[in-house]
Amino acid sequence: MELIKELPAIFAEFGEQRKNSFVRAFELKQQNIPFVGVFCSYFPDELAMAMGACTVGLCSTSDETIPEAEKDLPRNLCPLIKSSYGFAKTDKCPYFYFSDLIVGETTCDGKKKMYEYLGKFKPVYVMELPNSQSPEALELWKKEIIKLKNKLEEHFGLPITEEKVRKAVHLRNELRRALREFYQVMRLDPVPISGLELYNVLNGASFRFDKAQVTQEIREMTQRIYDEYKTAHKYTKGPRILITGCPLGGVAEKTIRAIEENGGHVVALENCGGAKTVDKLVDEDAEDIYDALARRYLDIGCSVMSPNPNRLDLLGRLVEEYKVDAVVEITLQACHTYNIETLGIKQFVNEQLHLPYMSMETDYSTSDAGQINTRMTAFLEML
Repeated sequence: MELIKELPAIFAEFGEQRKNSFVRAFELKQQNIPFVGVFCSYFPDELAMAMGACTVGLCSTSDETIPEAEKDLPRNLCPLIKSSYGFAKTDKCPYFYFSDLIVGETTCDGKKKMYEYLGKFKPVYVMELPNSQSPEALELWKKEIIKLKNKLEEHFGLPITEEKVRKAVHLRNELRRALREFYQVMRLDPVPISGLELYNVLNGASFRFDKAQVTQEIREMTQRIYDEYKTAHKYTKGPRILITGCPLGGVAEKTIRAIEENGGHVVALENCGGAKTVDKLVDEDAEDIYDALARRYLDIGCSVMSPNPNRLDLLGRLVEEYKVDAVVEITLQACHTYNIETLGIKQFVNEQLHLPYMSMETDYSTSDAGQINTRMTAFLEML
């Protein structure tokens, strides 16, 4: 009889999911399952799912290979780009090795140029992502999605029918709903889980290849959290913090921990990989499913969009729903769009939401962990 795992053990498994799925990826490759390596939430995952392929995120989150990357790339470049390129160049990333095709989007200038170099190691296809959410941009993005569909069919020799796309849309929507239901447990006060556990599940779910199974597991885990909360509160009340900004991979441990070890609680993650990634669904009843895909993905409130009202809309909703006491923005060094947008976010948080705001710029090293902890201590004491 299999023992039921305790919630902390389940959270730890999700935290290690990226590494634990290496073996599963190898097994799937042995079955000739196609693999598509991607770098961004703008990738329409449903198209790959419709042809039975697995998608896997290639954004590396370690400074291990950055020195090797800096032999080819500028030192004053975003650590996410340098790390990703370094792992590809040194062949130390199993997911890059397993990928049959790399699909990028023109989200930032650094990535665009990096994709050119990645093409020396693997086949690379780049989607032209508009930098606005205008009707003209929507038309362009729909054409890019259809072009991607054609590219996938050509590269893998597998058909992508509308029926299969619609099935994939439903399956992916169900996972988005399950993840939203999961992170909504943080509406409770006191919180039922830590912000680091919250992040580990959201991030780890992206490295699970069976979408139906992980959807079920997340829903079961969510129900267990509510059930256990009725009998015991693990955490006491404290300042409720929303984190916004760049993807947290590579910096989550030192930033979230600095907040929670100093008495705060991370109750919401607006970042890519958090609420931003699963907030909106694809319209399953749309007459034109490719138009529906284009609308859903183009609506992501990333700082590469100018203007970027959807990010402010999501921030406002999360602050209200999760009764947030302060906003912390975490940006990566040389991520120009997010670093420039910090001014607008600060003004929005201070002047319209009437909340304290703090921004921190960091990279994948641990050298600034002490400084981050000191600054966070002072910020939380102010609250």
